[in-house]
Amino acid sequence: MAPAIAKPGLAPDAPKGHAAPVTDIVPNDTAASGAGGLPARAAALDLLTAALSGRTGLDEGLSHPALAALDVRDRAFARALVMATLRHLGAIDSALQARVKKAPPDRVVQILRLGVAQIFVLKTPPHAAVATSVDLTAQGSTAPLKGLVNAVLRGLVREPPDLADPDLLAPSWLYARWRAAFGPEAAHAIAAVIAAEPMTDLSLRDDLLAETLASELEAEILAGGSLRTARRGDLATWPGFAEGGWWVQDASAAVPARLLAVTHGETALDLCAAPGGKTLQLAAAGAQVVALDRSAPRLRRVTENLARTGLTAEVVAADAATWPDKRRFDAILLDAPCSSTGTFRRHPDVLWAAKPSDVAGLAAVQSKLLDAAARRLKPGGRLVYCVCSLEPEEGEGQVAAFLSRTPGVVIDPIDAGEGGSPPPSRNPDGTLRILPHHLPGGTDGFYIARFKSPA
Repeated sequence: MAPAIAKPGLAPDAPKGHAAPVTDIVPNDTAASGAGGLPARAAALDLLTAALSGRTGLDEGLSHPALAALDVRDRAFARALVMATLRHLGAIDSALQARVKKAPPDRVVQILRLGVAQIFVLKTPPHAAVATSVDLTAQGSTAPLKGLVNAVLRGLVREPPDLADPDLLAPSWLYARWRAAFGPEAAHAIAAVIAAEPMTDLSLRDDLLAETLASELEAEILAGGSLRTARRGDLATWPGFAEGGWWVQDASAAVPARLLAVTHGETALDLCAAPGGKTLQLAAAGAQVVALDRSAPRLRRVTENLARTGLTAEVVAADAATWPDKRRFDAILLDAPCSSTGTFRRHPDVLWAAKPSDVAGLAAVQSKLLDAAARRLKPGGRLVYCVCSLEPEEGEGQVAAFLSRTPGVVIDPIDAGEGGSPPPSRNPDGTLRILPHHLPGGTDGFYIARFKSPA
């Protein structure tokens, strides 16, 4: 049984580490219970299959009619089940491979995966998980294999597998890359974060709101000013949402905009801006912001968040590499399209949708965008380049190549802890390599470099 059944293909508009929308926030009691009957599990089967079908599969699956037709509790259970399966997929497959010598049809593989996740991750009563898994198998052409599903799951109940081994949680090729890039100890620590359900990080429109919102949201104030809360449920009902006081943004994703240190009235260009968290940060700091992204549909979310927070920016749908506008800017932020392997805490499907060849293809896009960004800097301007990737070709290698072909532009070293970055993330050259275990409770993996153009 292959550890991943996915059609790879990370596209240039891959997710950039921004926290999941409201539908991704699951009540704790639902996730830990056996809520949901056969319709909920059938929806989970559709969603898991979609999630492993390609890079955008999970997002597309979340809008599947079968999922939308469920009541709120069953829909939350279906999603929690799929996320639990994806976060433990490598270990689940290892356990199944020990009991299934010949891989059954893909549908049965997914049913077995969901069954194991129910029993050993969500702690669903084994009889309910086994019975509903058998019932799912009995539907359609897989009916002759319901005995296999019953036997495999009951066998695992008798001899429980270890799903907590970090060395099994990531695809083997990615784990090998992390070991080579960061060392065995760091690779193990990165992989250990995969199984953990993340808390929610918020960026604030006004830092003066921090103490009040932290109290109302039962949140911790992180270095740099982000809030981190274990609160669950509909984001629109949380204190400060309707007033536009905050937006969801991972703590690591909030660092790059802070490192630009824009001042009131400066001009700032946010390249590849959607869904807009960094645009909001720059606007809140008082900059005159242009938010540019090639995807008009994705820019709608930027516009909506600007309206909700009462902030302003010029929103432009265009390809950053060929945008004909001749303006130059004091500060430019390039959150480049990337493999997104650092976002696995909220998007565990990226680990299984990726393939080695994606990294090289995306690196070519990043190079083109970096060159375009450098051409738009005013003399003495600042450029921050970042990717939510753990792959050196998209970070350290990209920056070395950029400096070698761009006379006059130099690294502007980032201090340890600057912008709320974890102090261990600072590289000797003044760039940042934020790893998911650098922050207690986890954080998205990022590479960040800051440059200065000649005056």
